[in-house]
Amino acid sequence: MFKNYFKIAFRNLWKHKGYSAINIFGLAVGLATCLLILLYVWDETSYDKYNDKADRIFRVDGDIQFGGNHFILAVAADPVGPTLKRDFPEVEQYVRFRGYGGITVKKGNENIQEPRVIYADSTLFDVFTLPMISGDAKTALTDPKSIVITEKTALKYFNTTDVAGRNFIINDTSNYKITGVIKNIPANSHFNFDFFISMSTTDESRQNNWVSNNFNTYIVLKKGSDKKVLESKLPAMVLKYVGPQVKQLMNIDMDDFKKSGNWDKYSLMPLSQIHLHSNKAAELGANNSIQYVYIFSSIAIFILLIACINFMNLSTARSSGRAKEVGVRKVLGSLRSSLVKQFLAESMLISFISLVLGLLLATLLLPYFNQLAGKEMVLGLFTKKWLLPSLILLVLVVGFLAGSYPAFFLSAFRPVEVLKGKLSAGFKNSWLRSSLVVFQFFISIILLVSTVVIYRQLSFIRNKDLGFNREQVLVLQNTYLLGPAIKSFKEDLLKMQGVSNATVTGYLPTSDWRSDSPLFPDASLDQKRALSTQIWNVDENYIPALGMKMAQGRNFSVQFPTDSSGIIINEAAANLLGLKDPINKPLYYMNDFRNGKDLSTFHIIGIVKNFNFNSLREQVSPVALMWKKQNGKIALRVETKNTDNLVKQIEAKWKATAPGQTFSYSFMDQDFNNIYNTEQRTGKIFISFAALAIFIACLGLFGLVTYAAGQRTKEIGIRKVLGASTGNIVTMLSKDFIKLVIISAVIAFPLAGWMMSKWLQDFAYRINISWWIFLLAGVLAILVALVTVSFQAIKAALANPVKSLRTE
Repeated sequence: MFKNYFKIAFRNLWKHKGYSAINIFGLAVGLATCLLILLYVWDETSYDKYNDKADRIFRVDGDIQFGGNHFILAVAADPVGPTLKRDFPEVEQYVRFRGYGGITVKKGNENIQEPRVIYADSTLFDVFTLPMISGDAKTALTDPKSIVITEKTALKYFNTTDVAGRNFIINDTSNYKITGVIKNIPANSHFNFDFFISMSTTDESRQNNWVSNNFNTYIVLKKGSDKKVLESKLPAMVLKYVGPQVKQLMNIDMDDFKKSGNWDKYSLMPLSQIHLHSNKAAELGANNSIQYVYIFSSIAIFILLIACINFMNLSTARSSGRAKEVGVRKVLGSLRSSLVKQFLAESMLISFISLVLGLLLATLLLPYFNQLAGKEMVLGLFTKKWLLPSLILLVLVVGFLAGSYPAFFLSAFRPVEVLKGKLSAGFKNSWLRSSLVVFQFFISIILLVSTVVIYRQLSFIRNKDLGFNREQVLVLQNTYLLGPAIKSFKEDLLKMQGVSNATVTGYLPTSDWRSDSPLFPDASLDQKRALSTQIWNVDENYIPALGMKMAQGRNFSVQFPTDSSGIIINEAAANLLGLKDPINKPLYYMNDFRNGKDLSTFHIIGIVKNFNFNSLREQVSPVALMWKKQNGKIALRVETKNTDNLVKQIEAKWKATAPGQTFSYSFMDQDFNNIYNTEQRTGKIFISFAALAIFIACLGLFGLVTYAAGQRTKEIGIRKVLGASTGNIVTMLSKDFIKLVIISAVIAFPLAGWMMSKWLQDFAYRINISWWIFLLAGVLAILVALVTVSFQAIKAALANPVKSLRTE
């Protein structure tokens, strides 16, 4: 019986090849797209879950309001981890990370720059699941200058993983002992380092400084412990340990500190939520946003719905064409249940063919999607146990829904009425089909509006005046390797043709190295008037080399040796200080946070105009520039089109000055764009999927207009005989569809505007959603629909009326 159902179904599909191809291909593209997005969402939500104790691991985050600034931090003070383990019995273990930037590692005569380096406590392997290949996890990071590396790093330097006990020469000076090799960290981890150096190597980890937050701190709770209960105890810990140091520094207690509107809080962030729910200062890596997971999940559902609607539309459109078939079958004795099974079998057959084709498309597209999304996903039909059953269930549901209308509706026809031709309804009489077309283009127009808004926001980010000129700035990395020769090296660079200016500093607006410290307008260190600000060490060429502008006062100058005690602040800092005339006013800086009496006095010599050194998601915050040496990088203002030749000259000079040291450089505009990699990738993915959604919608529309033209063949022939032009026929066939697109636009515009307004709220600097964006999306949707409809409409209008009327 079932064999007969599928045999008839296959013959019917083969008979109507055009409709079948549109149905199968449209659904296959929808399933493939849905599968790719499903893999993306699964990958995003799987971060850090490879850890055995993932459900009990929490990061201790800081939340500080002080000096007019609000800091939301992914770091805590150095004693927080040990104190939590010691004072709270529910804490099973802790581990701290501290980053100081990259290192150079000697391989033969060459020094290789390694950026993925972190200092970690010896308890690292008690908290995170990082399987050892060689070495003892219990002792690997106990001794100073011990180092654990990943499998790929061991192979890179030694061509073997059996390297425990061997040495590295770090930064060309120090010997570090390799005490362990771990398996490569999974890609779906919120941190990914190649080198773990023992925390005991750095004195900062033992300072017991509660007012400086620099350590990413993680704890493991004992089984059965409640995170909220522990969080409720953290304010008492702050009062007990932070309070005395605040009293020592500023001669006030915590009550006065809080009365001034300040606070110092800690909270616990679940490990599995970090990647999608945390975008705080001092993250260990670039995280994503749960918003994008919601957006892409919605797109997956929408695209699948559009594909299913195509399926249902064409099935219902053809229903009247099969009414006589149903009538004849009933007259010959077919039961309604048999007819239902027949139509559902056809629907299921299309669904399963579409699934096979969809899986093939997804397999072919996955490498390109991985490149677009910056991931390393695999299809894993058999390794992901939930995937194949989910797809089969999805196809069964889609097949049932798409086939249910013709199955139950057609099987209920009365044979007498069918054979008299009373059920041959045209396109206009189908409210269901019209509603489905409206829904399709409703989704497509929302995606169009969203695509335009996202594209304009990303373009706005790329082109915004940031208060500094990032174009034509060449940044030489790790110039501390030059040692005392850096001064002569800089002078030699300035002599090169094409280099107009150069500044030596570790602090650039596109860098992630930041230092927050308080400045006070008087020596009493009144915390009510404190200014919490970034403090950057720069030279006299910094402001002109980066194209910054002075609002008041002047820049540092070698002609004024007293500028060593001068300071330049930005407009944001000046506004928070509330000084009417800040030039020459003093600012006091604590040299030692544990000793409030060890002060340096600076005088404001200038106000630099605000420049964006944070993400454009944030407002410009205070920054202060001090005239001090910091040899981390050299930024060169370049005025030549032949940058490749200039880079080669600089590299030759570098190798002559620092033989064996790796030459590394970047362009500041690229560094800036890297800050927004997530947004750029998301925008490209969004645009790609929006285009696919519109393509699938048009595919269905093409099928419908083909059917509509076929249903009205004789009408078109009569109209042409009576003098109707090709334009009249095209207009007649097109107007019904265009009306539906306009209805879709009217419904979609308010929802699209609201959704994009919510998305833009994440950016402190953003575009306005102009009226013309909606007009453009509407016009595009109409044009796309018109082109799709017109192709078949013109074909029908140009047909010879004699052929359509010869049977009359």
